Amino acid sequence: MCGRTCLTLAPAEVCRACRYKTQKDPKGKEEEPQWRSEYNLGKSYKPSYNIAPTDITPVLISGQHFEEEAAAEGSQVVVPMMWGIVPFWHKGEHNTHGLTTNNCRLENLMTSRLYKRSFLNGQRCVIVCEGFYEWQTTKCAKSSERDVFFIYTPQKDSIKIEDNTSWDPEDVQLLRMAGIYDVWTSESGDTLYSYTIITFQSNKKLSWMHDRMPAILDTDEKVAAWLDYKNVQPDDALKLLKPTENITWHQVSRIVNNSRNKSDQCNKPLPEGKSSPIKSKMMQSWLGKANKPRSSRDTEDDKVSKKPKLEVKEEDPEEPSSSGEPAE
Repeated sequence: MCGRTCLTLAPAEVCRACRYKTQKDPKGKEEEPQWRSEYNLGKSYKPSYNIAPTDITPVLISGQHFEEEAAAEGSQVVVPMMWGIVPFWHKGEHNTHGLTTNNCRLENLMTSRLYKRSFLNGQRCVIVCEGFYEWQTTKCAKSSERDVFFIYTPQKDSIKIEDNTSWDPEDVQLLRMAGIYDVWTSESGDTLYSYTIITFQSNKKLSWMHDRMPAILDTDEKVAAWLDYKNVQPDDALKLLKPTENITWHQVSRIVNNSRNKSDQCNKPLPEGKSSPIKSKMMQSWLGKANKPRSSRDTEDDKVSKKPKLEVKEEDPEEPSSSGEPAE
């Protein structure tokens, strides 16, 4: 399961953090993916400590999806996309389809009308973030009392993932999750890129917290193979999706339950054995305004309107809602 993420890097920093080796020269200089921001109905990526479905976030895809880069085998680009697939066949406004599409169960991938076509068309993507938040559903039935954890890739000793002043983008190990995307076109001809994160049954390392986990790609080679839709066929791509052991976590405050809270305290570790209840509405409001992410630096594509709210039907009852606490 994955219902919230954290990414505080500006566009140029995301590209620095996503440098990759080319297939032609695997031992040579690393390349930076190009940032493509010309889509998404005027909405843009905003660095945030508390990213929720319907937000725009950076996503890696193969450069070969773009005609002008078709000759660059193995190239990667970053495309800001909306979290929660809007299927290409949807009619009407993009936020009226009434579906919950932020996560896609691997077990249903090849039978789902929502996802099968995108997967077989090679529309595979990699969602990048500093980490994701998970609620411990195995311990407490009441959503407002569930402990919350921030899950991320282990870092070098000098790097504290929750403190972005302790590292540079090229030194951090972002967490990378496998997904698929779709391209929707409005009646006026505007284009929206959107994605879903693939999930499956948790392994023993995470099952104490939640019975589902995202499909994490824990090596550069897996990332490259997942994106390489021309050379890695669907059946072989599915074999890349295995539960990883290469993750760690710490408990965080329940202020993250509400996606309006954007405080830099969202991803900070709680003292061992402590729990942090949500306080008054005044405190929530203060926390939402308190601290901006690393890039109070402006993003490149910062021409944005407020994000829409989808009218969703909950597919997974433990999933946190985009407007408040995890849904019952």
